[in-house]
Amino acid sequence: MNNIELVEKLHLDKEKLFEEISKVIIGQKDVLEHLFIAILCQGHVLLEGVPGLAKTLLINTLSNAMDLQFNRIQFTPDLMPSDITGTEIIENEDGKRNFKFFKGPIFSNIVLADEINRTPPKTQAALLEAMQEHKVTSGGKSYPLEKPFFVLATQNPIEQEGTYPLPEAQLDRFMLNITITYPNIKEEIEIVKSTTFENNIKIEQTLNAQSLFEYQKLVKYVPVSDNVIEYAVNFVNNTRKNINKWLEWGAGPRASMYLVLAAKARAILDGRTTPDITDIQAMIHPVLRHRIIPNFNAEADGVSRDQILNKLIDDNK
Repeated sequence: MNNIELVEKLHLDKEKLFEEISKVIIGQKDVLEHLFIAILCQGHVLLEGVPGLAKTLLINTLSNAMDLQFNRIQFTPDLMPSDITGTEIIENEDGKRNFKFFKGPIFSNIVLADEINRTPPKTQAALLEAMQEHKVTSGGKSYPLEKPFFVLATQNPIEQEGTYPLPEAQLDRFMLNITITYPNIKEEIEIVKSTTFENNIKIEQTLNAQSLFEYQKLVKYVPVSDNVIEYAVNFVNNTRKNINKWLEWGAGPRASMYLVLAAKARAILDGRTTPDITDIQAMIHPVLRHRIIPNFNAEADGVSRDQILNKLIDDNK
């Protein structure tokens, strides 16, 4: 199967996948598409939203529809790094004592790190190291993580008491920062109907790990024109030029890389063989909103990160 046929197959598989997930999840199509883009790009996602917006249900349904193993880790102030990565235990075997490594919940295809900012930095670092290195080290031995491997971390944006905010260097390891908002009235009515009556919804598996590997490899082969790459790099560079006005710190080169990767994935999900500038613009907010730091001027003027990015998009037209 050539790459063009693979793009067409991916487009069809995406439609089937989203159709299955819509049996359980009502609305949130943009959130779901961004999650799938991150998976295709082998990136991780930081999801922000208030409680009760079905964040856990969304990622659980996604993993079921993709025939992937799913683990949820509830982050708490007393959570230890070994509770995530695993621990060594002494076992007696034939009269000899040996250390045996028992894998933690990080050894899964899709890991939901629920309320990641509720655990101390030491435990956060254990998860983020595994995300970066795709392996866990214990007792001098390295244990590779499952493939494919995808971490979705959640944060509550309104309740900050007793939390440990992620440092900017660690935030940068997340490919996308997705905000999940309240459903509209029509969607909320459908949610209430679907959850207050008995139903026997069965999710069919539409995508397996092997197909996902092929699609992840395909993203790397998608051609991108020079003007699209230059637009992405220039946009990221403009966040650094804007430092004195609204920003204390701009985005680094990793933002440019993720912008282009995300644009490539968005294009092939839409059945197109190459991205254009509109694909870059569509991915600017999730890729950049956690990589820029507003300064005092922005806070005093009540200007949010998304509004700063909107202004930069307008300036780049």
